Amino acid sequence: MTEAPGQGHHAAHTWHEARQRAFEVAAPIPAGQVPLKAALGRTLASDAVAVQDMPHYASSAMDGWAVNGSGPWILSEPGQRLAPHQASAIVTGGLVPPGAKAVLRSESGVITTDDDGLPVLALGGTAKPGEPRNGQHIRKAAEEAASGDVLVKAGTVLNPAHIALAALAGLDELEVLGKPLVKFVMTGGEVVAEGVPAPGQVRDTFGPQLGAVVELLGGIAGEHLKVGDTYADWFAALQDAEPVPGETPTGIEPPADVVITTGGTGRSGTDHFRRAVAELGGRLLIDGIAMRPGHPAVLAELPDGRFVLGLPGNPLAAMMALFTVGAPLLAALGHRALDDVGEVPCGSMIDADPGRTRLMPFKLVYGLASPAQHAGPGMMRGLAGADGVMVVPPHGVQMGEMVPAFPLPWGKPLPAPKPVDDKPKKAPARQQKKAPAGPVDWSGLDG
Repeated sequence: MTEAPGQGHHAAHTWHEARQRAFEVAAPIPAGQVPLKAALGRTLASDAVAVQDMPHYASSAMDGWAVNGSGPWILSEPGQRLAPHQASAIVTGGLVPPGAKAVLRSESGVITTDDDGLPVLALGGTAKPGEPRNGQHIRKAAEEAASGDVLVKAGTVLNPAHIALAALAGLDELEVLGKPLVKFVMTGGEVVAEGVPAPGQVRDTFGPQLGAVVELLGGIAGEHLKVGDTYADWFAALQDAEPVPGETPTGIEPPADVVITTGGTGRSGTDHFRRAVAELGGRLLIDGIAMRPGHPAVLAELPDGRFVLGLPGNPLAAMMALFTVGAPLLAALGHRALDDVGEVPCGSMIDADPGRTRLMPFKLVYGLASPAQHAGPGMMRGLAGADGVMVVPPHGVQMGEMVPAFPLPWGKPLPAPKPVDDKPKKAPARQQKKAPAGPVDWSGLDG
């Protein structure tokens, strides 16, 4: 049977070539300002500096009274300047009034009356002799940092405490390294989002997981768009008209850096990826990979700078393509290095498959990588229980041989290879037992 033009096996890149190319075609996204609530987990591009003293005013560390001098103290209205032997009520965090020298804790003072029957504040309760000392229970201005101090250095991956510190410093935004925003275009009229699918239907496996995997790979999961199977649907989804700079409406997501599509990357009459990219003036960067599963993966770049990653429609094939092409692409866009490929000892013999690299989820069994069962292109059970993925070369692998492998984004790192000792270890000397002195009693061996 003669294949139609454009059909048949097409794999311009080996697995290693595709992975390297996906990393090299992208330039890091420039740094930019983001609101504090969006900065968590991002890498700080420039030092976070206090724009005012921290705290920026002297405040009380206790509920009680701000006092000037020794007691008893005449009570004054809160906020007014205190003359010697005057006091005014204050709460924790409250502004220390002018003239105040210390704060007396509420449990260390009592309200009583003087000889004229006027209310005064006196020591009492748990007060200790000499309390309060000058400056006691007052948080001085600039106690934590002075204006202009560096609070968080560039290059720091921001955690919740960093965000809180920036807020205390008076900052509303932080400059962080660029991170790719990813939009998802889901296709397939036979795909259902919930319930038990009828014959001819399949459950959506991409919607619940792709965003989470992209986040683990260093991207920002954006809009999920479900489209039909027609060419018009594809073209409209990829066209994605850009807003005028500076006029993005509030609440509207900015343009994506990467668009990930599912399905439609084969070469049948219902696969529209390449035609849509061509009509939009884009170019194909990777058009098929000599691997399985996931060989129909396609990476393209549109004239506006967006990358479009076309994943195959089968779930395991799509994940392997995402690990192979998506992970390096997101790393490059997000100012990260390309992860090294590790090695694990193979727990079985794997036959050759000339011309194709095979990606096999594996389980570690007694330190050996055993290929997982249920690892067909449309299956997810094998990957769900896997410890990593073996990159089996076309010539196959012998049992016990080291084979390239990589960990799963949600899993543990691969175990470190055991060091090889070049010098053979000497066998321990056998100790000879001394013969017993005198006659031997053999009666215990009877029966």
